[in-house]
Amino acid sequence: MKIVVGISDMKVSNNPEDVLITYSLGSCIGVVIWDPVAKVAGMLHYMLPDSSLDKEKAQLKPFMFADTGIPRLFKETYKYGATKSRLVVKVVGGSQIMDSSGIFNIGKRNYAVLRKIFWKNKIMVTAEDVGESGNRTVSIEVGTGRTMLKVSGRGEFEL
Repeated sequence: MKIVVGISDMKVSNNPEDVLITYSLGSCIGVVIWDPVAKVAGMLHYMLPDSSLDKEKAQLKPFMFADTGIPRLFKETYKYGATKSRLVVKVVGGSQIMDSSGIFNIGKRNYAVLRKIFWKNKIMVTAEDVGESGNRTVSIEVGTGRTMLKVSGRGEFEL
């Protein structure tokens, strides 16, 4: 079954028939994690780097922010038997969309916070496709961990 991960959303599955997919990653970041032993996959689609921008919204929508969404993504996969040392971690997005002059740099800030969280928690990124100015769609097959990425202007390929 195809499970769509919306904007400011997170999904986890241990059903080998499931495919997690998120669309329209612009300045947002998609974090995809998979444990090849437990056969658990998780996907997060966050919009903004820091929940201190709006603490009330962070309470209502924790997956909107990197600093509240990323820890919850990992913790949720651990409930299904995943372990941090086995996780395959992939990161996509962080484009510069509708901000050609770089005033807000949301994509760069989203990616910088992710790297800081991963560095602090000793999490290695297996593969990534970040930056530039295109939109991305990413999917992962829960049973195999096969991660497909579709990028505007570059086509579809395995990440």
